[in-house]
Amino acid sequence: MTEVKTFLLPDVGEGLTEAEILTWHVAPGDAVTVNQTIVEIETAKAAVELPCPFAGTVTEVFVAEGEVVEVGSPILSIAVGAAPGAVPAVAPPPSAEPAPAGPDAPREAVLVGYGVRQTGAPRRRPRVLAADPHGTAAPEAGPPGEAVKPMRLGGWEAGRRLEETLSRADPVLAKPPVRRLAKELGVDLAVVDATGSGGVVTRSDVERAARIVAASGGGRAVVADGPRVLTPAAAAREERVPVRGVLRHMAEAMVSSAFTVPHVTEWVEVDVTRSMDLLEALRGRPEFEGVKVGPLLLVAAGLVRAARRHPRINATWDEAAGEVVVKHYVNLGIAAATPRGLVVPHVKDADSLDLRGLAVALGDLVETARAGRTSPADMTGGTITITNVGVFGVDGGTPIINPGESAILAMGRIAAKPWVVDGAVVPRQVMQLTLSFDHRHVDGALGSQVLADVARFLADPATDLLLA
Repeated sequence: MTEVKTFLLPDVGEGLTEAEILTWHVAPGDAVTVNQTIVEIETAKAAVELPCPFAGTVTEVFVAEGEVVEVGSPILSIAVGAAPGAVPAVAPPPSAEPAPAGPDAPREAVLVGYGVRQTGAPRRRPRVLAADPHGTAAPEAGPPGEAVKPMRLGGWEAGRRLEETLSRADPVLAKPPVRRLAKELGVDLAVVDATGSGGVVTRSDVERAARIVAASGGGRAVVADGPRVLTPAAAAREERVPVRGVLRHMAEAMVSSAFTVPHVTEWVEVDVTRSMDLLEALRGRPEFEGVKVGPLLLVAAGLVRAARRHPRINATWDEAAGEVVVKHYVNLGIAAATPRGLVVPHVKDADSLDLRGLAVALGDLVETARAGRTSPADMTGGTITITNVGVFGVDGGTPIINPGESAILAMGRIAAKPWVVDGAVVPRQVMQLTLSFDHRHVDGALGSQVLADVARFLADPATDLLLA
């Protein structure tokens, strides 16, 4: 017996309220299995792949890529027990109204936090447009008096409201590089005629559409025939970037920290020549083969040791309780620049790792963050953070403390500079360290001791490691 079940957007993190649909991996008619990845979403902290809670056949997709929906909203329906490829008749799309809460409320999925939010009005469920017999999207009529202009992009027409683009019912098929190109050129993939095999939108489809849009005065760029050349169109002098997901989370966190925590910043220059020599020696060791070994490793090791020696720097100011919560463990945050914005994943219990273990953890953390695959659990619970501005050729800065922490250390670039050694001026490898700390409970003496501790470690790391 076939039963149609609806998959509601689950809470995949701590207090998630909404998420953006990034990429659908399934379409109506596709057979799916339990735990198969069906969609990628972007939360306020990271991109997350959602597994399927049911086995069966996809009957309907309720949310288009790029839409932002609230937790508990229906995003997909699956016919459990249907034959692969078959799309049985389905009931009208489910309402986004919250379901009754209580111990007897049904919970069909096994994802963390699955269910409906119990507070706040639900966001309007995105439209689901049907395809006509010729395979083109049918324009939806707008309210009386609303302007609608036709647009032909690459071979088929669709009505388009001035302020909102209509979407196809099924997800647009395009590879990630093509999606990036479309975003860069200001082309809506939903109104591009796909010429690729199986209805896949190709690079040439996007470039052709960009030329048409630009010629009409509404495009972002013109793509010349032959080698790809971008010429700014008249209407492309400004670009509006939606503030949501990782960008919104970063903005809210930084504003909250900057205007609630009294920041004090100190800096020091360090001769890190011996650190660079040690890194070179570690790269030749068999136990470090295949492990990324760079300056971040030793800065992290030095900060972890300083946090253990000065626990008050590794703490949280609890305003409500009127307490300072000192953490006797170090969850080391690493600020990472990603295509989606700045994220700060953490190495849990970094103080329990040896140097090789810390190197492996840092490598995995940075690689996962840049790929946009950091789990929400790895984005919470940090106790102290490092930001590496040196990779951008910058000497230093005044970093803002992450909410819930008491300090952040910035490491600058390493450059050859004249340095006095044993009374003689010689060229040495020098780095600037900058420490911002919460002056509500970290005074200048403690902040200075922590910064000096890290500096001493980097000046002669081998000795410190041997004595540890």
